[in-house]
Amino acid sequence: MAEATAQQQKDSGNGGMWLTLLAILMGTFVAILNNSLINVALPTLVNVFGSTTDTIQWVLTGYMLANAVVIPMSGSLGDKFGYKKIFLTSLIGFTASSVLCALAWSDTSIIAFRIIQGLTGGFIMPIGMSMIYMVVPREKIGMALGLFGIASMVAPAVGPTFGGYLIQYLSWKFLFLISVPFGIFAIIMSSALLKETTKKPDLKFDYSGAILSIIAFGTLLLALSKGQSEGWTSFYIVSLLFTAFSSMALFIWVELGKEEPLLDLSLFKIPIFTLSVITSGFVMMGMMGAIFMMPLFLQNIQGMTAMDSGLLLMPQSIAMAVMMPVGGKLLDKFGIGPIALVGLTVMGVTTYELHNLEIDTPHHLINTIMTIRGLGIGLCMMTLSTVGMNAVPRQIVGKASSLSNVIRQVMSSFGIAILTMVMTTRTNFHSVTISESISITSTTALEFIKGLTGIYAQAGVDAATAQGGASSVLIGMMMREATVRGIADAMLFSAIPIFCSLPLIFFMHKKPKKPDAPQAKEKAAA
Repeated sequence: MAEATAQQQKDSGNGGMWLTLLAILMGTFVAILNNSLINVALPTLVNVFGSTTDTIQWVLTGYMLANAVVIPMSGSLGDKFGYKKIFLTSLIGFTASSVLCALAWSDTSIIAFRIIQGLTGGFIMPIGMSMIYMVVPREKIGMALGLFGIASMVAPAVGPTFGGYLIQYLSWKFLFLISVPFGIFAIIMSSALLKETTKKPDLKFDYSGAILSIIAFGTLLLALSKGQSEGWTSFYIVSLLFTAFSSMALFIWVELGKEEPLLDLSLFKIPIFTLSVITSGFVMMGMMGAIFMMPLFLQNIQGMTAMDSGLLLMPQSIAMAVMMPVGGKLLDKFGIGPIALVGLTVMGVTTYELHNLEIDTPHHLINTIMTIRGLGIGLCMMTLSTVGMNAVPRQIVGKASSLSNVIRQVMSSFGIAILTMVMTTRTNFHSVTISESISITSTTALEFIKGLTGIYAQAGVDAATAQGGASSVLIGMMMREATVRGIADAMLFSAIPIFCSLPLIFFMHKKPKKPDAPQAKEKAAA
């Protein structure tokens, strides 16, 4: 099936292949960009709908959970109904639900529409990756997935900047409406350019596996996203984790006994694929450190706006965009070993360097570190996924895409949960340490309060209010310092899984095969 599709694209020329790839990339980019736009809009949505932060948080959580529960089904549905049909249906549903989100009249309605958007958009990325393997010849797959990585990795980086601009100068509705023209363009291009894959109408859908996967992955991701706010030992979180692991165990038992499972766990018998999934998961956990923590540091500590912080981090996005196709091209030529080794080392060292953050760290230094880090991410992220998918037979590449995507989703959520816990725990620790070293009644503190009280008094503030205000400023400075140290410790922790990935590279590397002399001459003549 996939070989025939790839051969058709090859016969039709590279132009048709790259246009087809552009259609897939457009659909992937618009789906991921939409979610990253919403990250900076939560405070605005709280005010617009008169809601609370806990309630409006479900605009993100509901979308994420809906995404997670449909990803495992993408391979089976693509095999049964055709990958083009599922991809187009997902794009149409995602675009329509974007309009509904813009028309939302309450917090309940926008959460409901976001869940619908997540259910439809969850198919776009795994189906898109599967179709790339079906339309691109193996010798060019590294370059193609490097371009695919631009959509999947750069969209979350440029989203906050773009979202901040839309909120500041237009309206929150444009956060959703901006996806509509891109979605329509992707639908038209996909409909015209993509070729339908061979369908398997007699394939029996794994309903028991689908139900168990929804329960297992849904409850697990919900527990990871709510663990810090609800408390990891609370009855709510413990119940979710118990349900998740029980359902997961039952899911694995059921799937191993199926001829046509929802998630083909037998793929883990392929060593390169297994190592690729593990390594990619570690890298995703490490990557979440800066993606999640740096906006908090720039906005909450250094007082930057969402738009300004996004602009500061923009060079990292550009560096990722430049290096991903370059990394794919180098992968095709040299193999995974040297490319991933350099990329992971650069990413790990720069992530480690971020643990030196201070309140007054210069922006140019942050920009330099993050840009170099982006170069490392661009080299290693998609190349690690590519080498694993290359080890899978083309006829089951759809199921491999579903499996690798759902694991990356879980690892990303797990990474955010762990880093949030580390940041909170270490912030509390540093707060106590700073309080013990600088007591409010110490000589240094009293001199600071006395000096600041005098400034307030000169401004016409009465003595009691001036002294209270000076004490509050000192306590606020201590808390800011504790928060910075907590973020720095979380950055240090996020470097650990990246360095843990380095030894695995040596088990994945295989030198690319050189073409025989007659083949090389024929290729040169052609």
